[in-house]
Amino acid sequence: MLKMMTFFQDLPGQQTVPGVLVLHFPGSSPKLPSTSEVESEASMSEASSEDLVPPLAPKAAPERDKEEAKKKKKRPKGLANMFSVFTKGRKKKGQPSSAEPEGAPESQPESSRPPPTVEELKADLERGRLEAARPLLALERELQAAAAAGGESAEELVRRQSKVEALYVLLRDQVLGLLRRPLDVAPERLRQALAVLAEQEREDRRAAAAAAAAEPGASALVSARPRRWLELWRRGVAQAAEERLCARPAAGAEGRSEAERMFLHMGRTMKEDLEAVVERLKPLFPAEVDVVAAYAESYHEHFAAQLAAMAQFELCERDTYMLLVWVQNLYPNDIINSPKLGGELQRVQLGSLLPPRQIRLLEATFLSNEVVSVRELMARALELESQRWARDVAPQRLDGHCHSELAIDIIQIISQGQAKAESITLDLGVQIKHLLLLELATFLRSYQRAFDEFLEKCRQLRNYRANVIANINNCLSLRTSMENWQTPQDIPGHLLSPLSELKSHGFDTLLQRLFGDLKPLFKRFTQTRWAAPAQTLEEILSTVAERLPEFSELHDCFREELAEVVHLHLVKEYIIRLSKRSLVLRTAEQQQQLAEDVLANADVIQRFCTQNGSSATWLHHALPKLAEVIRLQDPSAIKIEVATYATWYPDFSKGHLSAILAIKGNLSSSEVRSIRSILDVSMGPHQSTKPLFSLIKVG
Repeated sequence: MLKMMTFFQDLPGQQTVPGVLVLHFPGSSPKLPSTSEVESEASMSEASSEDLVPPLAPKAAPERDKEEAKKKKKRPKGLANMFSVFTKGRKKKGQPSSAEPEGAPESQPESSRPPPTVEELKADLERGRLEAARPLLALERELQAAAAAGGESAEELVRRQSKVEALYVLLRDQVLGLLRRPLDVAPERLRQALAVLAEQEREDRRAAAAAAAAEPGASALVSARPRRWLELWRRGVAQAAEERLCARPAAGAEGRSEAERMFLHMGRTMKEDLEAVVERLKPLFPAEVDVVAAYAESYHEHFAAQLAAMAQFELCERDTYMLLVWVQNLYPNDIINSPKLGGELQRVQLGSLLPPRQIRLLEATFLSNEVVSVRELMARALELESQRWARDVAPQRLDGHCHSELAIDIIQIISQGQAKAESITLDLGVQIKHLLLLELATFLRSYQRAFDEFLEKCRQLRNYRANVIANINNCLSLRTSMENWQTPQDIPGHLLSPLSELKSHGFDTLLQRLFGDLKPLFKRFTQTRWAAPAQTLEEILSTVAERLPEFSELHDCFREELAEVVHLHLVKEYIIRLSKRSLVLRTAEQQQQLAEDVLANADVIQRFCTQNGSSATWLHHALPKLAEVIRLQDPSAIKIEVATYATWYPDFSKGHLSAILAIKGNLSSSEVRSIRSILDVSMGPHQSTKPLFSLIKVG
């Protein structure tokens, strides 16, 4: 359904691919800025601690042949070897370190050992000997002291400085080259590079303080500090992040657009790379360097830049949704707050990938797109269903019921639109819910009109009744879904009304033939002046019983509702026949006999309808109470009975009462007027609001 929701689910757990955890591309050497480029940059932050790592003590140079051979060894490749650098680089107890090869002569005491020459330092640095950093720093300070003393010519000082700066270029390339690919470097080697970096940062601050205290023009040399190696390292991290995220996504993500593949690649790469930084680099880097923040900010900035660039264009519906899912859901939840990164990145406070205003514009576009899409999909589903009706295609049978796929299609369309919005944010899901319910109401009115047209024009089709039943059954699924979307009491009338009318029109169509067959049978009550009413009623109920199996393919709840409609029809028609003015009884005995017949018939009707599924208990008093009015002779007692009857059936009017009182030929006109006047008095709360007497016309 929603492919974007499976972006991280289809990843192979924590399995990685070769190169994922290496923060550089194999075979590419880092291009580092020159000293002059660094000096042209703005002054770097002074936030580094005074003691990033302990300073390294100078060591004697090892045998160069051994070092040369060691450097020429081919670096092992492959995922397993990349992860093994932390174990292979560890020195076992009693084993010489890489800085002190086995068999090397012990260093002389520092006081008796002559300082290395420029040529020796150059050779050491070319071999990657970071221990040369301390003698080089001493050489730089010696040069500064000589310049301050003024004993040498300017030409000689410049010549010596050029050699020192050339050595620093070599050292810088070695240090930043190691920090550029930290996961390829043994931990001890990485610590050496970090120690040199920290030492250079301290020297930058010392030189800045000295320059501030010195008089202008006091030195014949132009200071090469600050060198800003920490800033260069951070720029290298940003470059590495860009290279990693801009790498071409791997093929194989079928069904996804180019933009989806690109953002999936960037999200997966960022997550796995930062997990490597947290697990493998953070324990080695000094806390003051904040390696996690450096990498996280660089990856975040490039990710945000890519999204911002894409958001400038007019996006298709799919890419708008994809952008919002990444910005509002996947990035903050699956990356920033993932189990391995959450604690670290919450501290960094990276923020959102897009500014709030741009997010709101994208959300408005998404809502508009989704509403249009839902509207078109529902209209298409109704069109296809209407075509099936017109072609006289029989509906499916499911569990013995006539079944239509239309309701399922509509529910899925609405639910998918809701789910898409909620997959971005829950708040967006709340916003779209109201819009989708409005679209659903519009669709239901269209559905009702199409169904009414089918009822009117397609009566001659063979599968007409089956399709009517299938559409009535649709109302159950649609009503149940609306109750799941909102509490039943909160469902607005404009949603329920079209379904009620559709069901009512369907019932009328299904029952039309039955009610037509019952009409001449009910006429017998008045034609025979109510003689042999039991036999007539028995024939009526037998006719109903024969037709009830025709409705077995309705859902149970609708069979019960249809049984209630039949129950109402029987009671209504009985009252209509009873109200005909052709029957006038002048003696109490005649009225007593009619009352007993009505009461007996009412009991038969009630038992029959209840046994066949009717739950219309509100009809139980309709005939027995009228029988009581016919039986009573005292006008005051009749008034009390009429008042009670009006609370049960508030649509019982004076006209209906007059038709019943006309049976009682022994009442005077004044007594009839007195009894009728009781309906002018408010009877308090009503027992039922369902129509009965409003369906009965009286003369």
